[in-house]
Amino acid sequence: MANIDWDKLGFDAYRTKTLVLARWKNGQWSEITETDEFQFVLDPFTCVFHYSFACFEGLKAFTQKDGKVVLFRPYENAHRMQRSARFLGLPEPSDEMFVQMCEMAVKANREFLPPYGHDASLYVRPLLMGAQPKMQLTPPNEVIFAVMVAPAGSYYGANMKSFSAVIPLNYDRAAPKGSGSYKVAANYASTFRPYQIAHEQGHMELLYLNSSTHEFIDEFGSSNFFGIKNNTYVTPLSDSVLPSITNKCLQEIAADLGLKVEKRPVRLEELEEFEEVGGCGTAVVINPMSHIEVKEVLEEEPVKKVYRFCPDGEVGPVSTRLYKTITGIQKGEIEDIHGWCHEIKDF
Repeated sequence: MANIDWDKLGFDAYRTKTLVLARWKNGQWSEITETDEFQFVLDPFTCVFHYSFACFEGLKAFTQKDGKVVLFRPYENAHRMQRSARFLGLPEPSDEMFVQMCEMAVKANREFLPPYGHDASLYVRPLLMGAQPKMQLTPPNEVIFAVMVAPAGSYYGANMKSFSAVIPLNYDRAAPKGSGSYKVAANYASTFRPYQIAHEQGHMELLYLNSSTHEFIDEFGSSNFFGIKNNTYVTPLSDSVLPSITNKCLQEIAADLGLKVEKRPVRLEELEEFEEVGGCGTAVVINPMSHIEVKEVLEEEPVKKVYRFCPDGEVGPVSTRLYKTITGIQKGEIEDIHGWCHEIKDF
């Protein structure tokens, strides 16, 4: 077991022992290999550097209460990566290949898997990227598929609490009919600068609107949006939103708990009506919002509007229940009635 304080883990790159790797060339995949070499030697003309030919996934492995080790919904991640790969023109790892490599990465790095009883998991990051040196504007015929892992705590700290967010009207996350609904590398790079500005202003999150009209909510920079009102779980229906697996789970859990579930366009003004608002995704699980500011220009002082949901730091009862249910299923504390936990055999 690695000498790690499992209760003080954040969410960041943490060097582990083994990387699982496969290469695609001349129309076929190589054998899957394990390596302790954590460096890729790439030509400066490699297309991933110039044209962002890359997509990735994020999922988690858990040690459950009974000692089983599970991956949470890995086939959903496999399907989402296949969708992203098709969008980029990259070869698609099969379901079997994707899950096998994730299992191999967890097993090979078992000393970094947090034990049961800690608010931590082993984060699994599959990466598919173009590895061919080329300047032509065509998909590469050399590709690397790698799976790496890192022990991780909560994205925003050990204890769930609410934060503020800001809607920056002078920034858009995704164009209509663009890459917004795919987990591709380029989608994230454009958010880093406005995130830096927002963090300097005391906000933890950015909330983006649809770029064509700025009338509807799309998603947070790091995660999907959900709101709670009148015993209803509401999440946006938008072609520009990444299909979050966590959001998909929470919709089913909300229904199990007796809430009505609505996936539909959500107008900005509807923020006035929500009792609770949060982000949801693999890394954050649930990230509740205390309030959301609207700014015409993120870099300038005037605030156009403030929508408040709860006092800073506090978390609403529905968000709390949703969080405890999904994490309870992941940890094996609550019955997995939907069959979401995939056991890694012979661990």
